[in-house]
Amino acid sequence: MTTVRADSVRDWFWTRHANPKSGWSRVPTGAVIVYAVYQRDWRLLTAALLWTLVNPVLFAPPETEDAWMTRAVLAERWWLAEQANGTMGLRYPNICNTGGALASVVALYAAWRRRPVSATVATLAMGGLKLWWLRELVQKYDAREAETSSHR
Repeated sequence: MTTVRADSVRDWFWTRHANPKSGWSRVPTGAVIVYAVYQRDWRLLTAALLWTLVNPVLFAPPETEDAWMTRAVLAERWWLAEQANGTMGLRYPNICNTGGALASVVALYAAWRRRPVSATVATLAMGGLKLWWLRELVQKYDAREAETSSHR
């Protein structure tokens, strides 16, 4: 009997999630969730949450690592596993992701209270800060790659 190791499942997940179609199609999901809460559209909310869960495994592994979103996902994995960092914190660049998480709470609260301007501004902040965090991780990841290849 063959047992599945947690590492192999984790590798399978991250490899598929690194497909840029997976990453880019997840970007608007937060806004859809906020909109669903604002509209009290529980079907849309359920669909968006389900999409969040299944999206990372729907796509085949990318053929190359050239796409920015592929490198963003690989950088996130590198940041979490090899660098032993979390995703939240008060140190840069994690402060960007922490701010994005706080903005998501504000966006959801504003959506629930039906305050469209606050919900919109907080949703934009949520998405922008997440992409900023990813940009910083990609820069660190690419610099590591460049440093590794220059030492060969």
